[in-house]
Amino acid sequence: MSLIPDNAPSSPEEGIAPALAPARRVHTWQSRLLGICLAIFTFEIGLFLVVFPWMDDAWSINYIQKLIPALRNVWGDPYFRGALTGLGLVNIYISCLEMIRLFRRT
Repeated sequence: MSLIPDNAPSSPEEGIAPALAPARRVHTWQSRLLGICLAIFTFEIGLFLVVFPWMDDAWSINYIQKLIPALRNVWGDPYFRGALTGLGLVNIYISCLEMIRLFRRT
């Protein structure tokens, strides 16, 4: 009884598979559609975060502000609104990068 299986190669060189070229990732229409949906979603969220904090009528009437009165000062602070606007600009930037990445791949 041997410790080496019957189908094992007799020499170490026989057991090594030939070097294969790196497998190219196949991009199907599903992955492209998912990328487009991601780009559209991030663009919409970004546009919302850029515009909505500066709409005084809609911004001041919300559930969070009435739920926690201590947040009223923070909620109305222009720096907080600017931070949300900056986050929205980051989302729009990510959306543009995703669209560029999708259309470069042909």
